[in-house]
Amino acid sequence: MKIQDIEVIAFKYTSRLVRDKEGHAHPGPEHEAVQTLTRITTDEGVEGYSFGGSPAMLEAARLVLVGEDPLNREKIWQQLRRFQRLYGPQLHDYYLAAIDLALWDLAGRFTGLPVYKLLGGYRDKVLAYASTMCGDDIPGGLDTPEHYADFAEACLAQGYKAFKLHTWMPPYDASPKRAVAACEAVRKRVGPDVHLMLDSHHFYSRTEALYIGRALEELDFHWFEEPMDERSMSSYIWLTEQLDIPVVGPETAGGLFYTRAEWIVNHASDISRYSVARGGLTAFIKCMHLCEAHGVALEVHGGGHGNLHALGAMGIPGEYYERGLLHPFYDYEAPQPWLNTRPDVLDPEGYVHVPQGPGLGLDLNWDYINSHRV
Repeated sequence: MKIQDIEVIAFKYTSRLVRDKEGHAHPGPEHEAVQTLTRITTDEGVEGYSFGGSPAMLEAARLVLVGEDPLNREKIWQQLRRFQRLYGPQLHDYYLAAIDLALWDLAGRFTGLPVYKLLGGYRDKVLAYASTMCGDDIPGGLDTPEHYADFAEACLAQGYKAFKLHTWMPPYDASPKRAVAACEAVRKRVGPDVHLMLDSHHFYSRTEALYIGRALEELDFHWFEEPMDERSMSSYIWLTEQLDIPVVGPETAGGLFYTRAEWIVNHASDISRYSVARGGLTAFIKCMHLCEAHGVALEVHGGGHGNLHALGAMGIPGEYYERGLLHPFYDYEAPQPWLNTRPDVLDPEGYVHVPQGPGLGLDLNWDYINSHRV
């Protein structure tokens, strides 16, 4: 079996997510948006798909993929990683992920197995936490500490067993005292037995992060995530030494799993963080085993098919699936018209189940995709 081609399909859909001037998502008026789907085809008619990817990656990707055995995922990944040095943004980690995930999907479709089973398989469901959008100034939304508490209560009523706040970030008032006030209100409302986490503004100073972290310790929060610029590893080493609450990171720092290795050996965080969006499942597996070898927990950043299969294969394991981003005025449960079924339905016990279809389990609505192509 040989790869014939790789393409990126772009299609339109209606979105209710808007972004503020710093790039954070909030509910907003309906508007047209574009989604992309990477497709890899072979001479035997087996195909693989993943969401994401860009036409910008195709020139370099075709040099590596066309004529190659699609089951040689490690060989392909290593060559693409080397190509990143010269191709730069054309082979961004996100694009490398789209290619790699499509290859895993293809392998699953070829064998008739879900990807997490190809990876070894550990579990078929994972507890989810409700992960909020960032704070805003929408009346009744996430504009006050009490409204965060209202929303936490509503999420727990849906079946979630844990709740993570993304508090205010610029252009909104992101003062440490305001973030702590939201955390205090949520803890008071949900009681002492619910796991609560905070993912705050990412550019606090050391002293501001320490102030928030000590407040979270008093509130018995489960972890404290990315409160400072991750390019300053020394700041995280300092913060981790000061606090008893687990510090989680790095999340957005580049450098794939190599950066996570540096953070682990330098004791810059207590829990590592990774996503298949950074280099794909092949890269994620390397990070998973890296953490396991050092006895470090690994929490998965974000949701989606790929991250669900990663969690299904983790024997460490990752404690939670991040479900969201959620908001009182945004219907996360609304159908995604390009999919016939959602990948991460929440069951009454608070679990999300790993898709059991072959490959990633993408149940694509080709009628919608083809009729809305850009």
